Amino acid sequence: QLQASGGGLVQAGGSLRLSCGASRPSSSTGDMGWFRQAPGKEREFVAAIDLRGSSTYYADSVKGRFTISRETGKNTAYLQMNNLKPEDTAVYRCAARRIGGFRDVRGYRYWGVGTQVTVSS
Repeated sequence: QLQASGGGLVQAGGSLRLSCGASRPSSSTGDMGWFRQAPGKEREFVAAIDLRGSSTYYADSVKGRFTISRETGKNTAYLQMNNLKPEDTAVYRCAARRIGGFRDVRGYRYWGVGTQVTVSS
């Protein structure tokens, strides 16, 4: 089971840091990813990171503003979001144990409960 936190309300240009970890520290989370879904839109890929943290992947819309990282020993992933824009407003969900492509919305076995990110203009 995954637990995510760190969402909230922020003004455009502000920053937030999302965290996601396994509820059981001994659980292996494997490759991890972040996805988001805005009202009336499909779920979309945001960022992903491999097990060792050596490879990262980003959606073009967040590249240069968001950074994904992880603490391997704690099986915890982070999403640092800077220079937030109103279009970043969505429910963000973390995912673990990749079974498909890194960017595939169906590519992960486990999903956390979403955390709301709202960016005001």
